[in-house]
Amino acid sequence: MANRVQVEIFITPHCNKCGRSVALLESLHKESPEIFSWRVVDVLAELDYAVETGVRATPGIAINGRLIFTAQPAKERLREAIQQAGNN
Repeated sequence: MANRVQVEIFITPHCNKCGRSVALLESLHKESPEIFSWRVVDVLAELDYAVETGVRATPGIAINGRLIFTAQPAKERLREAIQQAGNN
């Protein structure tokens, strides 16, 4: 049985690219909500955590606490990364 995956998306307010990445992640979650949970991390509000995770630019996407994407990935790449994390 696959493990539930935790996805975090690191954003800054009023960032257009960040907004598109959040919409992408939301779309994937609607397709398979049982596979992963997710949350938005405002790097201005959680700067120490963002730095600790390795975020240097937004949007950034961490899967199970590990920074995987430092820019918006293609939907299929993100889907594959989440599925792979669930199988580990």
